[in-house]
Amino acid sequence: MSAIDRLSLERRVDAVFAPHVRDDSPGAIVAIAQEGEILLCRGYGLANVEHRVPITPATRFRIASVTKQFTVTAALMLVAEGRLSLDEPPHVYLPELPPLAVTLDQMMRNTSGLPDFLELLRLGGHGLDRPCRAEDLFAAICRNRHLNFEPGSRFLYSNTNFLLLGLIIERLTGRALGEVLSERIFAPLGMTRTLLMPSLATPVPDLASGYLPNGDGTVRRAPHAYPQGGEGGLISTVEDLLIWSRHLDRPVLHPPDLPLRLTASVPLTGGAANNYLRGVERGTLRGLETISHGGLWPGYRTEFLRIPDARFTVVAMANLGSIDPHRLARAAAAEALRDTGLLAPAPAPVARETIDALSGTWVNEDEPSLFDLAWRDGEATVTQNGVPFQLVPRGDGWLQADRGTFEFALRLPADGGSLDVSPGAGRVLTFRRLGERVPPPADLAGRYDARDCGATWIIRKTQDGFAADVTGPLVTGGPAWPVRGVATDLVEIETPGPWLQVTQLARVERNASRRIAGLVVSSGRIRHIKFERTGD
Repeated sequence: MSAIDRLSLERRVDAVFAPHVRDDSPGAIVAIAQEGEILLCRGYGLANVEHRVPITPATRFRIASVTKQFTVTAALMLVAEGRLSLDEPPHVYLPELPPLAVTLDQMMRNTSGLPDFLELLRLGGHGLDRPCRAEDLFAAICRNRHLNFEPGSRFLYSNTNFLLLGLIIERLTGRALGEVLSERIFAPLGMTRTLLMPSLATPVPDLASGYLPNGDGTVRRAPHAYPQGGEGGLISTVEDLLIWSRHLDRPVLHPPDLPLRLTASVPLTGGAANNYLRGVERGTLRGLETISHGGLWPGYRTEFLRIPDARFTVVAMANLGSIDPHRLARAAAAEALRDTGLLAPAPAPVARETIDALSGTWVNEDEPSLFDLAWRDGEATVTQNGVPFQLVPRGDGWLQADRGTFEFALRLPADGGSLDVSPGAGRVLTFRRLGERVPPPADLAGRYDARDCGATWIIRKTQDGFAADVTGPLVTGGPAWPVRGVATDLVEIETPGPWLQVTQLARVERNASRRIAGLVVSSGRIRHIKFERTGD
């Protein structure tokens, strides 16, 4: 690339980031490389607002779930040495776990059905802002005997899979996971700015502070108190992740086929494709196959994006929760590849009038599943379980979630009264538009206990309807959770929180005498976990 071409690219990428960052606020950094050459590395905004420290290539960020591919890589190394079998269940290596028919390979592919431990603790009132120990996280996993689905039949993102993989690596090697990753991956590749840091209290030089936006344009420090391991504990820089990407193009670690093992694809048991490979996900950008992964933690967001056929990589990191590196990385990639002839034309955008005609709340009581569809900030946006995500045209009359972690697509056009929605695994469900909500059942008040997460919900009548007082293994007391009706014997329960306001659906189960026997609860990363009614 000539100096003038580089200058042009820098200015175009600056224009991509300009609407999202300010010089006096937390910001982001982006790096682009192709065929081993760094084309661009630009920092925007502040790594620390209080001390006005700018973001530079040396700035470290918590990369959260981008960690997963490194945990998987270390496990695959042990497989190649005959010390680990991907066909074994995790309790073979961690005997404290209940014996569930799940394999390590299914865990790597997020098809195990193991509930996310973050969700298990949240259902008991505990959140990322509350102090927690590593042994508390493991205890939550050991307590659970629930599977979201038959292993291998569905994809559902779960941090449990990779926390356990990290612990298995530690048991087999007799060493801390961070030491294993450093010795076997980071040091040999020269990734000297990358480390696993489970403790949030340990100072790390050059680590950006994480922030969340306030409604008035100011920011606040992001609260988080969970230790992190193989599911999300790495700290790194854009330059180190470019080194890692180069290794995936030209491997030097043993075994030399590690990149192929990492991206090996296996369909679901029903034959549908699973685009989550082993710690990375497969997607497309304007006709080009991508291998990528994002990272999300309070105050930190990362996107690691590779386009293997072009030997092309974009890494974007941010220390402000409202900045979206997933989309910014793809916009930067489109600018860098603009004149190469590799990109297919962008699909025609969906018209606002189409979404306005379908806006509202949609429900499928049998699944159960509920979502809101609206035109927000110039895009079709779905909010499900309290979490918003954008829809983009797929090119075949369907709109699909812009991120692979949200397995969701809907078909256009619709008759206005129903929608065909695919929640993954090749299934298509019919959703109806929800008109006026039905109040919660009059006999809903009572005590409900969930053995698999140790949570107790005491649902009581209030002046406005119903609310749940929630306790769990780590929490007693806290704000009540609002309970809203949806349809007959289907309610929505909201979890207040300083970061995300998430919701879950609870389907009422009745016995032969029509008394409420319990609730079957589904959240973003847990399906059909049972709460037994144990008292009035």
